Amino acid sequence: MTFRVDDYQADQRRYDDMVYRRCGTSGLDLPAISLGLWHNFGDDVPLDRQRAVLRRAFDLGVTHFDLANNYGPPYGSAERNFGTIFAQDFKRYRDELIISSKAGYDMWPGPYGQGGGSRKYLLASLDQSLQRMGIDYVDIFYSHRFDETTPLQETLGALDTAVRQGKALYVGISSYSGERTREAVRILREMGTPLLISQPSYSMLNRWVEEDLLDVLGANGVGCIAFSPLAQGMLTNKYLKGVPDGSRAAQGKSLDPKMLSDEALKHIRALDRIAKKRGQTLAQMAIAWVLRDKRVTSALIGASSVQQLEDSLGALDNLDFSEDELKKIDRHAVDEGINLWQKSSQA
Repeated sequence: MTFRVDDYQADQRRYDDMVYRRCGTSGLDLPAISLGLWHNFGDDVPLDRQRAVLRRAFDLGVTHFDLANNYGPPYGSAERNFGTIFAQDFKRYRDELIISSKAGYDMWPGPYGQGGGSRKYLLASLDQSLQRMGIDYVDIFYSHRFDETTPLQETLGALDTAVRQGKALYVGISSYSGERTREAVRILREMGTPLLISQPSYSMLNRWVEEDLLDVLGANGVGCIAFSPLAQGMLTNKYLKGVPDGSRAAQGKSLDPKMLSDEALKHIRALDRIAKKRGQTLAQMAIAWVLRDKRVTSALIGASSVQQLEDSLGALDNLDFSEDELKKIDRHAVDEGINLWQKSSQA
């Protein structure tokens, strides 16, 4: 199929049903559910399928697309593929979109491309990201991880520079501990570029943010976008009866089959029963549960198909929980040791 510029016309009712939340104490609203391009947007997925998911997401009011320099595979391909689709479908809608990217992990050969938080790496990476996507600026630029080998002042100074250069409108941090987030808030406030948002992993099976991070964010007016609310796919009906072919666990994509222990599956199946009583899929309840806390601005989901996207967005149909439901969920919403970003988030 051949696509031409301006083939796509966005649904005129795209804002009718989406829920939008204010990001901390800023002036920015984000959709309660945002679309992440971590998986499913690299060169291993047909471009037509990527296009279909992005179009449907925007037609349903998802205005925020989240990327990173090394999303793929291969590295950079998610941004490049997004840029191709953006130029053909979404360029006219640029002012209706929040596009974010991140830098922090290894990206290119040599000492300056191995990730971290150096000024050299972050600003060079942002320039590369803008070129791949074919845009002049990102709405949010993140430090993708805390780097204990680089002064935090240098890392955050690079984010401040990106804003002052007009290459980013806001700045964020991802997988930073509560203590480091508190430091980041202070440093960026002194620089005159306030911290807009934090992006931590958070799910019913990975609740580390409840220790102190959410309190730090709430006290300082910083927004929160929770990634991996489905626990890398564990909180879906996909693994209730084992590991199916083609799944993340089967492909080794961010989900080790060892995580699907008998004890973990016992809890997941119990949560699935609770979801059914609420009239939701397990995935829908998992997303709604993350959003139960008003300090969480948005849940960041992935989608391998339009059907999966639509199922996840169905979480918005029931965001309320009774006290009894929350108590039952707490019995099974236990840490399963799946925080792949623990080193950064506890430094």
